[in-house]
Order: sequence, then structure tokens, then C-alpha cells
Amino acid sequence: MAATKLLVGLIGSGIQLSLTPAMQEEEARHQGLRLHYQLIDLDQTPGSVQQLPALLASARIMGFAGLNITYPCKQAVMPLLDELSPEAEAMGAVNTVVLRDGRLVGHNTDGSGWAWGFHRALPKADLGCVVLLGAGGAGSAISHAVLSLGAVQLRLVDTDLARARALAAALNARFGDRVVAYGDAAQVIEGATGLIHATPTGMDKLPGMPILARLLRASMWVSEIVYFPIRTELLEAARALGCPTVDGGAMAVGQAVGAFELFTGIKADAARVEQHFKRLLAGR
Repeated sequence: MAATKLLVGLIGSGIQLSLTPAMQEEEARHQGLRLHYQLIDLDQTPGSVQQLPALLASARIMGFAGLNITYPCKQAVMPLLDELSPEAEAMGAVNTVVLRDGRLVGHNTDGSGWAWGFHRALPKADLGCVVLLGAGGAGSAISHAVLSLGAVQLRLVDTDLARARALAAALNARFGDRVVAYGDAAQVIEGATGLIHATPTGMDKLPGMPILARLLRASMWVSEIVYFPIRTELLEAARALGCPTVDGGAMAVGQAVGAFELFTGIKADAARVEQHFKRLLAGR
């Protein structure tokens, strides 16, 4: 039986607009739990990622039940944990840490959260040739998810080509020879059936397009992970062409549902969380 009072939080940079606290607290209320969700914004403290060891130590002392982890800490947090779930270890990224008996256990609900939202929005999407922008924490998790869904070919793009190649090698070792790494999307967008954007570009604090709009084609679907704003420049450009799209809210809800179950031991009502998320967006 889950505890009736829980303290959880989110560690990341520029997270003041996050809707995760409200989603988690509201679902807990419906489940008969008292849950407080604390934002721990690295933009408001000196040292940024270097604060992680101290923050994790504090979470142990203060009795946190768990922590969500976001940009730029999803990979930096891994060596600081006591244990990793098989999914987190394979993906090379952690977005959820559960504290049990003083131990820090890393999990990843980004991949399953993205897959949940993507399948609901585009159940018949063509996965013949997918371009994924971003080989960081979110991109790593999503790359595993899209290959697990059956992507025939994955073209992984990151300005840090060494990082993209390292992830591609790990993916090919697990899924077979289906992934190729590139440093520029312009090289690989031709022939793509779908595009996944998994970088911070397009967020309120990092506005802009991750690729040139002229590279998009009406024949491809576009999946976005940014949800502030919910209508990013990428999605607007894709919709103007008639591309099927999935906004970042789908993944935000999916990963929150997974994290709630890890924190509490109770299955969240995904439809209820999604409706609450939409109300929160409408109120912003």
C-alpha cells in the first residue's frame, strides 16, 4: 500500500512553467493521497548540474518518495544513482528517480510516454524511415521506443555527431542494423516518412525552428516533444503543409502517468490526467 503523504519533485533548468506538479498533485487527490510536488529549478541556483549530488543527498534526508529529472540532467544523474531499471540502463537516460529504503533507483518513462501519446494520435503512422532530431536524454529514450514500435530505419541527427554515433552504435547492438547517425538534418530528410523533434529548441526560453521549414514535406508526419508553447513553430509549419502531427502534450501526459505509478505504486487514470492537462493548458 502506498503512503498517504508523499513528497516528490522535479530537477531541471527553466522549469517554472512545468505542468507536471499540477498533474501529479491532482491525480494524487483523486486517488486519496496527499502529495506535494516541489520544483527544483537549476536556473535559480549557481552551479547548475554540479548541484545534483547535493540535491540527491538532500532528497534522501528530507524523505522524498521520488524525483522527476529533466534537461539538462537526464544523463548526468545516472552515475549518482544506486541502481538503474533495465529500461533506463538501455536508454542511457533517467527521467524518474524513486527513493526506497534510502536507495536511489533510476527509471525512464520518456520512451513509454512518447509511445503512448504517439500511438493514440497516429496509430497508422508509416514507420518506414524516421528522422529523429536530438541524441540527448529524451532522444535516446524515444529512439528506443520508436524502434520497438517497428521503425524500419532510424536516421539520428545531432549537432554533436560523436554523441549521435555513440547512440546509434548502442541502438544497432540492441535492435539490429537500423540506425545511422548524422550531423545535419538537411542530409537525411529526403525520403523520410516521419520526423521526431527531441531537442529543447522551440521552448519559450529557446524559440525557433530545429530545422528549416523548407525541408518539411506534406507526406511526412511530425512528432514534437516541446509543450511550452503547445503550438511550436515546427508544428505550425508542419500543419500549414498538411502534415499529420503530434504535439508535445501527448508525451508529457504519458510520462507523467508512468512516473505517478512509480512514485505511488498506484495506476493513474490516464484519461483523467490528459483532461486535466488540457484544462491547465487552456488556463495559461
